[in-house]
Amino acid sequence: MSQPLTVILHILDKEYRIACPPEERNNLEQAARHLDNKMREIRNSGKVIGVDRIAVMAALNISHEMLTGSHRQDVALNDQQRQINELVAQLDQVLARHQN
Repeated sequence: MSQPLTVILHILDKEYRIACPPEERNNLEQAARHLDNKMREIRNSGKVIGVDRIAVMAALNISHEMLTGSHRQDVALNDQQRQINELVAQLDQVLARHQN
């Protein structure tokens, strides 16, 4: 495993120095940009005041996006598995008819 490096991130006009493995740098920077964008959207809406509250609302929004995306993925996977099971059953029926 490689030595961690220090990455400088800017989130809502503040600088953060974060240690991370070099191979994770791009993911960390992308996550920081996403968080910064969410926090700016919330701040610019004018409905939430205070950096702490903005951060919590951004975290809730991102968590919700992740969970609903995961749920949609689960539903799609379940649907695909059902379709596969139906195809296997049909194949079994066809093969059973040809064996007799």
